Amino acid sequence: MQTAQPAITLALTGASGAPYGMRLLECLLAQQQQVHLLLSSAARVVLATELNWQLPANPQACAERLREHYNVSAEQLLVYGKEEWFSPVASGSAAPRKMVVCPCSTGTLSAIAQGASDNLIERAADVVIKERGELILVPREMPLSAIHLENMLKLARLGVTIMPAAPGFYQQPQSIQDIVDFVVARILDHLGLEQQLVPRWGYTQETSAK
Repeated sequence: MQTAQPAITLALTGASGAPYGMRLLECLLAQQQQVHLLLSSAARVVLATELNWQLPANPQACAERLREHYNVSAEQLLVYGKEEWFSPVASGSAAPRKMVVCPCSTGTLSAIAQGASDNLIERAADVVIKERGELILVPREMPLSAIHLENMLKLARLGVTIMPAAPGFYQQPQSIQDIVDFVVARILDHLGLEQQLVPRWGYTQETSAK
């Protein structure tokens, strides 16, 4: 039976920035979004390095671990392996219309720009582009080479949203969590989802002036 929940594909790749991806996953699940989760092999290494998350390589075992942690059902959180070509995200007839790659490595960005589709993350992104859905890429790299910039420009011209993990500091963040939430809040904004992680520009100033 198909779920009536809104669905979003979320992919984590091997760039630094695992806290962004996992915080986004937490927020999506809290808003009752159905999440199709894709993790690259390098993403699991980064998760272990940055967050001490030791996630199993087996998709089913990984899904069970995450469902237990977030206390969500099997219908709400689905996890696929990198070559599960029969998963919904691999086909335009079934894939969610929205996808976020967070964090997005420059290697993944390059593969998406070239239409490589050599693994499920690349294929899922290719599907969203060809179906004229909403694809958000969150690269976390510095400095950027001409190759990176050219790939970003190519994708931006196709309608892909390039949203570098570049937090602002005008909210005077007091913790790393505040910095992470700034980026996640902007992603949620672009997905058309409610967020109360960060006050919107102008509101705090108006409030303090009264």
